Amino acid sequence: MPESRSPETWNGRPPWAGGGPPWAGPERRPPAGFVLWAPVVISLLVQLPAAIGIAFWLHLEPWQAAAQIALALAGPFALLASRRLPGPTVAFVSLAALADLLFTPDAGPPYLALAFAIVLAVARGAVVWAAVSVVTAWAAALALGSMLGLSWHPFRIAVTTLALAACFGIGWFVRSRRTRMAAYRAEAARRRQTAEERERVRIARELHDVIGHALSQINVQASVGLHLMDRDAEQARTALVNIKETSKTALDEVRSVLGVIRDGDAPLVPQAELAELPRLVQGLTTPGFAVELDDRLAEPPGRAVQFAAYRIAQEALTNVVRHARARRAVVVLERDDGRLVVTVDDDGTGAGGADGRGDEGRGILGMRERAALLGGSVELGASPLGGTRVRAELPWGGAA
Repeated sequence: MPESRSPETWNGRPPWAGGGPPWAGPERRPPAGFVLWAPVVISLLVQLPAAIGIAFWLHLEPWQAAAQIALALAGPFALLASRRLPGPTVAFVSLAALADLLFTPDAGPPYLALAFAIVLAVARGAVVWAAVSVVTAWAAALALGSMLGLSWHPFRIAVTTLALAACFGIGWFVRSRRTRMAAYRAEAARRRQTAEERERVRIARELHDVIGHALSQINVQASVGLHLMDRDAEQARTALVNIKETSKTALDEVRSVLGVIRDGDAPLVPQAELAELPRLVQGLTTPGFAVELDDRLAEPPGRAVQFAAYRIAQEALTNVVRHARARRAVVVLERDDGRLVVTVDDDGTGAGGADGRGDEGRGILGMRERAALLGGSVELGASPLGGTRVRAELPWGGAA
């Protein structure tokens, strides 16, 4: 039975798995080509027809018309370099706008390429370039305009100044939004990596429990079969039957774990519950090793708690079989003050891997991780039988 997924995941995927919050997914971000070409096309459509129309309307000299059209083209096409060189681009466009303002007829639309250059430069971090270029160009326009005899209404000067300031504000807003999106994507990547790491740990724990227990049980039963093959053929046959059933169950569980990796939604079957403990105990019982089950529960706890309790008991008994050289083990299930208590005692040589090193230590770590997922705990200590006691306490209604 799979453990309940963390609230940080939904349908197996972390939120913002697309690289940002739901309202800022990659499918809603404009393509890079649009961001590059849109300012160029828009400023061309505004400036170039106006420059051509004014040249014909005012019957300008050919060199004047050519200069006006060239300035109308220079600014928009310079925006193509704004991605790699936002600072020099805004400086060049500011110079082109200054020339257009001073040396072309005072008619037609504003030099729109400058607005795009300011916004793009500020958005890409070239704030100093933009501020120095625009302030210098605007101050030069005011100074040279008076020297050339150009007369601009104060209201026009104020509106132009406010428009330039608004371009800086828009650029700063775009930059702030891009910074937030980058933070969202970094957080999404971190959450996704954390979820993947948790899933890998969970699958590794499942494989460790399933394969470790199955191989230990097969080893024990094979030893019994070899020992009794000549003296008691029936007991040897029983050991072989147990090996067959254990290997089949282990293969089914391994396939289910691998199915989770392959398909994502395959359940871990068979679903281990406390009702399966008698079969587990029977499979481990041999002429040289007796396992007793003392079930004091009037009713079973929740499914997640049952699954964790079964795996903890399974791993504890596997450690007894593999490391303790015990002749007897006792598994007790009881309810104590709203908690399920699982106790495994043995009369062996004690816990050799409680420090967390070696394969037994990894098994103990796995038991503690399972209990912690439910808000419970696992403790090791001396057993009244002379060996080791594993005591797990799990919340009765806990959910992972």
